[in-house]
Amino acid sequence: MKKMNYTAIIEKSDDGYYVGQVQEIPEAIAQGKTIDELNENLIEALQLVIDYHREHTLSQYKGHKIIQRKLNFA
Repeated sequence: MKKMNYTAIIEKSDDGYYVGQVQEIPEAIAQGKTIDELNENLIEALQLVIDYHREHTLSQYKGHKIIQRKLNFA
């Protein structure tokens, strides 16, 4: 499976922390004392958002006969 690439939008806040948001998934927001820490926190935030949406969407189809297929794109 091909890795997905995302873009982080980063700025340094007045209190010295780096604050970032994933451009493609705007709900994924995090902060860190360093850019490396911010990067780790953004990846964790992104995974949490994806997991939430997966669970929420599947709950809407509970009791329905559905077909699930993996999508691959470049």
